[in-house]
Amino acid sequence: MERQTNITGLTDEQVLLSRQANGTNILVRKKEYAIFRALRDLAKEPMVILLLAAATIYFISGQVGDGIFMGVSILLVAAISLYQDARSRTALEALHKLTQPNAKLIRNGKKITLPLGEIVLGDIMIIDEGSSVPADGVILQANDFSVNEAILTGESMPVAKNNQSSDIQVYQGTTVATGLAICEVTGIGINTKLGQIGKSMESIEEERTPLQVQISSFVKKMALFGIVVFAIVWAINYNKSADILDSLLKSLTLAMSILPEEIPVAFTTFMALGAWRLMKMGIIVKQTTTVEALGSASVICTDKTGTLTNGQMSLARLYTLVDDKIVDSDGAASEHTIALIRTAMWASEPFPFDPMEKALHKAYGETAAVNERTSFHMVHEYPLGGQPPMMTHVFTNDEGERIIAAKGAPEAILSVSTLSEEILIRIQQVLDKMTREGYRVLGVADAIYEGNDFPAEQQSFQFEFRGLVGFYDPPKENIKQVLDDFYSAGLDVKILTGDNAATTDTIARQVGLRHPEMAIDGGALMDLPAKTFEEKTRNSTVFTRVFPEAKLAIIRTLKSAGEIVAMTGDGVNDGPALKAAHIGIAMGEKGSEIAKRAASLVLIDDDLGKMVEAIAMGRRIYTNLKKAIRYIISIHIPIILTVFIPLALGWIYPNIFTPVHVIFLELIMGPTCSIIYENEPAEPGIMQEPPRPFQETFFNWRELTTSIIQGLAITAGTLFIYQYAVRIGMDEALTRTMVFITLVSANIFLTLVNRSFHHLISTTIQYKNNLVPLIIFITMALTAALLLIHPLTEFFEFRTPAISELGVAAAIGCISVVWFEGIKIFLIMREKQKHDTQVPG
Repeated sequence: MERQTNITGLTDEQVLLSRQANGTNILVRKKEYAIFRALRDLAKEPMVILLLAAATIYFISGQVGDGIFMGVSILLVAAISLYQDARSRTALEALHKLTQPNAKLIRNGKKITLPLGEIVLGDIMIIDEGSSVPADGVILQANDFSVNEAILTGESMPVAKNNQSSDIQVYQGTTVATGLAICEVTGIGINTKLGQIGKSMESIEEERTPLQVQISSFVKKMALFGIVVFAIVWAINYNKSADILDSLLKSLTLAMSILPEEIPVAFTTFMALGAWRLMKMGIIVKQTTTVEALGSASVICTDKTGTLTNGQMSLARLYTLVDDKIVDSDGAASEHTIALIRTAMWASEPFPFDPMEKALHKAYGETAAVNERTSFHMVHEYPLGGQPPMMTHVFTNDEGERIIAAKGAPEAILSVSTLSEEILIRIQQVLDKMTREGYRVLGVADAIYEGNDFPAEQQSFQFEFRGLVGFYDPPKENIKQVLDDFYSAGLDVKILTGDNAATTDTIARQVGLRHPEMAIDGGALMDLPAKTFEEKTRNSTVFTRVFPEAKLAIIRTLKSAGEIVAMTGDGVNDGPALKAAHIGIAMGEKGSEIAKRAASLVLIDDDLGKMVEAIAMGRRIYTNLKKAIRYIISIHIPIILTVFIPLALGWIYPNIFTPVHVIFLELIMGPTCSIIYENEPAEPGIMQEPPRPFQETFFNWRELTTSIIQGLAITAGTLFIYQYAVRIGMDEALTRTMVFITLVSANIFLTLVNRSFHHLISTTIQYKNNLVPLIIFITMALTAALLLIHPLTEFFEFRTPAISELGVAAAIGCISVVWFEGIKIFLIMREKQKHDTQVPG
């Protein structure tokens, strides 16, 4: 039972009146209209600039119909881009709303949690360790309270405050370092100190990932290549025709075909929608680029309490030195066990927020004959400190009675208590027994001190050891399966905990951690030389008595060893390590505001099992993005070469395609890569594959080879049809039609073949993706319209082919792509043969 307070907070009516009079706790920021931003960004797109140039030239040269088509194409490209931008923006706005911090308030005499923006002037807010102060206020009550005001003052050291201090103010945006305070709100929104100096905590500067850098570099190189080829093609055409406008149009055709503008769009779309999909699963991704790292995670460092266990500490065992026996907390209480609980409660915070302290307050309420909590008040406190840690509180009442109570790690309490060697050995045996059974054990002691000049350090008191209290926090029901899933996916799992070795070992074995015997103490680890430190960090699976500096050093060492590190954390001291990890994972329910701010990902319901789903989603998104980008590269190659080779080699119809043909193909390819592939399900066995090296991308020769060969094969098909049509006497319009049909057919089959680089079409056709038949149907319907609707046929300079001619072109388009299915069959058979060789018969 928590200590009672007579603070009731505002009523609903008072909240309404305050909101009407003073507004809410929202910082007014300069609003940028999304549509204007999207249009501004669109105007900078190279493809839009090329289309505008082509449309202008068409109009100047009197080709009004082509100019209008280009204008319509600009609108279509803009519509597609705006649609993609809207999808990404909607997803990000939803994420932004979920990542907004909540505030704990007292209203109508009850403690409630509301979004920060709901706070009104006069509200009573509760701020505790690890939280961010949601509004300016004055302290009404405080326990062991200190706040870091570096955001306002630049001073990195926490400042201790209470309602008796010279400064009783707390300020929005500062962070609570220790303890708890109840404050009345005196400033909200723009009227806070933070609001007045114009700072905002909401903007996050995202560092570009290796894949983003490589995408940007690839697109820039292709753009430079396009400029060079544009100049060459313009020179060739101008040399032949001496017509500057016509030459520019023909060279613009090639420039359009070279520019892979779909790649950065696909990346942005996949990352934003991936983050949105994760949000729907109960996982908040604060930076969308984290999605890229998820599929590469190779090590997950997890804390124990609340992650592997339920995080619901219950007082289970009691040991008093006087009785010298371990008893159940729910058994018949002796006067000594009641006294032990009383001392442990006084050593806790008066307003407990730690699960163990809440359990002690509850046990005190159930066992104490008289509730002394209302008559005693704290006069001095020593916050949790030391390695291993302990804490001490000093209370007194109006009659001058004094209570000095301490609790903490048993090693710390024993070290400050006066005990004989024989008793120490006996207590250690009891402690070993309790920890081996999986209990979280704290030592409890009290002291007598007459003066008022309290010592500077709590260890200076002459403590008398009273006993041990054991808490039980059972493993989560699903956690064994979660660890098995991590292992199946090729991840290494390490436990980093502040608990002792015996308790951790018991839990580690219960949850199925591999090699729990490979354990090391955090203090001992930090004393090792650098080389041994790295070796122990890589080989150990359990790290006990880990303090913040050790945790950070472990994360950094694993990163320097080439591991992609995911780490869970919920406390204030986890912040640096969470920020240092590639994937910092904070707990949504019990995580501190500091942890959530430092982390890149938040598990809303504290379920580590969601990380298995997140890693699977990360792998799926990366794989699908790879398919999309390789598709883009493969289909761009034949467009480029089909435009360039006839011109460069002086074939009979040198300009087989014009800008209208290229832009039509671009309009087909854009939705294919960003809509079909983004919606693809995960391939079978994706979570049985080892993690992908983070620095490995598809912009290297090993990854590009297949795409280039596919593109060259399609080019061979289009150029074969070109020559076939010329040899049997087809005119330019029919030749163009045959080449175009071949390219569109190849595009359709490439879409199907590239749905997997491992599985055959016969397998992928069973994947659930309703957008595949839809987009293919739209592509075929548009192509049919161009061939059957006479005005369109004339405009595109086509000629309606015979069924046999259509069949030949479609067949060549199919053959130029489906040959890759043969490669897949070869790889599948080789893999099967390798497996059969490895498995004894």
